Amino acid sequence: MILAVLAGAAIVAAAGWGAGALWFQSPRGGAWRALSVACWLALAGAALLGLALEHTAPLWLFGAALLGLLAWWRLGVRPSNARSWMPEVARTTRGDIDGDRVTLHDVRDFDWRTRSDYDVRWRTETYDLSRLESVDVALSYWGKPAIAHALVSFGFNDGRHVVFSVEVRRKLGDTFSEIGGFFRQYELSVLASTEADSLRVRTNVRGEDGYLYRVHMPEGAPRALFLAYVETANGLARQPRFYNTLTANCITIVYQLARRIVPGLPMDYRLLLSGYLPEYLYRIGALRGADSARAYRQAGRYTDRARATADAAQFSRNIRKGVPGE
Repeated sequence: MILAVLAGAAIVAAAGWGAGALWFQSPRGGAWRALSVACWLALAGAALLGLALEHTAPLWLFGAALLGLLAWWRLGVRPSNARSWMPEVARTTRGDIDGDRVTLHDVRDFDWRTRSDYDVRWRTETYDLSRLESVDVALSYWGKPAIAHALVSFGFNDGRHVVFSVEVRRKLGDTFSEIGGFFRQYELSVLASTEADSLRVRTNVRGEDGYLYRVHMPEGAPRALFLAYVETANGLARQPRFYNTLTANCITIVYQLARRIVPGLPMDYRLLLSGYLPEYLYRIGALRGADSARAYRQAGRYTDRARATADAAQFSRNIRKGVPGE
């Protein structure tokens, strides 16, 4: 009885996974995609019926189909850097490291007017890591308090900032789906940009809610984190990788990089529910200058300051006004 229940649960799990895989990765769309999912679920239903009636033929047939699907998933669904990308992720950042000097190629600096109206600018910028003086985490919310996009901004004593963001690399016509992120629908990229591009577009164009947190890190850690981003970006340029909603997203990738630099960083559910990241940062002592995570949130909200800033050159300075930890 127990074995039958376990077998039934395994069939249901395989049916759900297979339906998602076929829906999001079907080589054809429309009716073909719906038909392939329907046939797969019919096979799973037949297997469950066979299990209940102790008929093995449907079980063997479903098992063979599952093996075929797994083989296709392993060998046929591969990440690529050569697709028809949306303009804002058409390029991926790469970096050349020469001691303290890091040259970043394809730093995005778009001038956004609306979501579809913008001037395309990709820059090559050189940074002197001996002048690196700050690390800030920006969180951008779009109406879901538990979910936010995280960006890390590195500040230099010449007034410049460069933002690193782990991005979903969407193709032309794609819309974002958290479920699709479990089924290899998108590639992953690490993108460097100016704050006037990546932070400003989220608050001023997309209507998102932005928060900035000044992060305290051990000596040498900011430099190591910057270089880890560059190495990760270079690796993705050489060998593409799929985005995953759970295991390879804007928070988990940063955590993996930070853990290499600061061993012993604790795991926490707030690394998955990224909207609650400030409470995690406060817990580990990375936020200083306020007496609670709530106070840091209130002072760190820069949405109104961003929208009131017409001059992009003043954007970085204005969004930091009143933020604890400076």
